[in-house]
Amino acid sequence: MPELPEVQTTVSGLKSKVLNRTFVDVWTDTEKLFKNMSFGDFRKEIKNKKIKDIRRRGKNLIFELSEEYFLLVHLKMTGHFLYDECPPAGGQGQEDSMNRFIRARFFLDNDKVLALSDLRKFAKIELLKKEELDKELELLGPEPLEKDFTFEKFKKVLKKGKIKQILMNQNIFVGVGNIYADEILWQAEVHPEKNVLDLSEKELKKIYLATKDILLEALKFGGTSTSDYRNIEGGRGTFEKKLKAYQRQGQKCFRCGTIIKRKKIAQRGTHFCPTCQKL
Repeated sequence: MPELPEVQTTVSGLKSKVLNRTFVDVWTDTEKLFKNMSFGDFRKEIKNKKIKDIRRRGKNLIFELSEEYFLLVHLKMTGHFLYDECPPAGGQGQEDSMNRFIRARFFLDNDKVLALSDLRKFAKIELLKKEELDKELELLGPEPLEKDFTFEKFKKVLKKGKIKQILMNQNIFVGVGNIYADEILWQAEVHPEKNVLDLSEKELKKIYLATKDILLEALKFGGTSTSDYRNIEGGRGTFEKKLKAYQRQGQKCFRCGTIIKRKKIAQRGTHFCPTCQKL
């Protein structure tokens, strides 16, 4: 699932390509993606709406449109946008099978296409007014990369429970999923099953700093493409080359040499070093 670095990379790419463009039409073969109105109504309403701004809130993409409308898109497990649908001849994403599951095409006034590729068909697309958008997003926690997300605020929003589950809870703070939770806890040397109430001040500080470090570093490398995420050019993020825990089961820990283990925690595959991250 695209997490904060992947969604922010998508936002940056889209802003460079489609800002101030106008939707002229839309096509889909998967009407269930459109959640708050019928596809027929969506198609009618989206026409002639101009893209004034694009931003991210948690793992959500938000297109601010003309006439006080907002296009809210959650990419869910396997969704990603492609600009002009197919990368240029010889482009890095042209032969990538993950770019071939086109479920929706948004036709723009420059004769280009903004396409949504989604293998699992779980993405969510909604056209909303401001009050509807606010209601959709009201339960989301704070943004971990904002300047006002201080260590004190981090401690204040935490709840009891296993630390990995807490890190991935979007109502506590947003943007962290399975990949980055594993990486954050490896860097902080904290076992993913450790209860938040049992963490020391030092451990909490290490988790807080690791959260910012890992997310910023992943952003720098355009996100992680161990599975299906691709940028709007159809290319892969390269942070997977920097992974220290996620999907490294059976390999040596970069810090101590112990073999990385994989265990299911809350139905999610979790990767950790049993020596560096003691329970």
